[in-house]
Amino acid sequence: MPTPDVITVPRPDGELPVHRFRPDRPTGAGVVLVQEIFGVSSYVRERARDLAEEGYEVHVPELYWRIPDHEVDEGADGMLERGMELMAATDWDDAVGDTLAAVEHLRGELTGRVGLVGFCYGGGVAFATAARTEVAALVSYYGSALPQLLDLAPQVTAPSLHHWGTEDAFIPRETVEEMERVLDRDGVEFVWHEGAGHAFDNPHPAFAHPEASAAAWPRTLAFLDTHLRA
Repeated sequence: MPTPDVITVPRPDGELPVHRFRPDRPTGAGVVLVQEIFGVSSYVRERARDLAEEGYEVHVPELYWRIPDHEVDEGADGMLERGMELMAATDWDDAVGDTLAAVEHLRGELTGRVGLVGFCYGGGVAFATAARTEVAALVSYYGSALPQLLDLAPQVTAPSLHHWGTEDAFIPRETVEEMERVLDRDGVEFVWHEGAGHAFDNPHPAFAHPEASAAAWPRTLAFLDTHLRA
């Protein structure tokens, strides 16, 4: 069972907390997992454990660390509004800079390759981070900021996998199809999950689409295996 702990990475304005999940049988490769709008939630930590069980060292930066009270009650009726509030209160450049710092720190600890996996808000942050540093793979689940980041596409050279639900109420299908055209090149994959909405991988009853989640995760693991273990 992977053993989690919390380390810190120096930033110009303080110490960035990073949740670290170390595998029992390391492969030498690693993943920086980027949170959704609800912070480093129980769901995000569970996905980090899943990746660590595959042999990856996983680092999850706490992107809301500058906000004194940044907890999200995952059982509260106002969970979504609270997540949106915290995201709005977090400077985008700080979030990308924190993720970049986590990537470079993880790279310094490993002998193998480093990839990025991001969910929702974290999918966009991961994409913007991949534009600033070389990573071996990028996986984005319904990256909510991607429509505003397409000017970075020439700088994102990593192989990338993008998961989308056909019934995403936050990002219209035609918007995603336009992104697919802009990002079209060798090594970029867009995968559509029929009937799934936004945040379909999150097990919360408001979002979960078990069939889409069950289809997407093996695809993610196979993609990471191809590009991080080669």
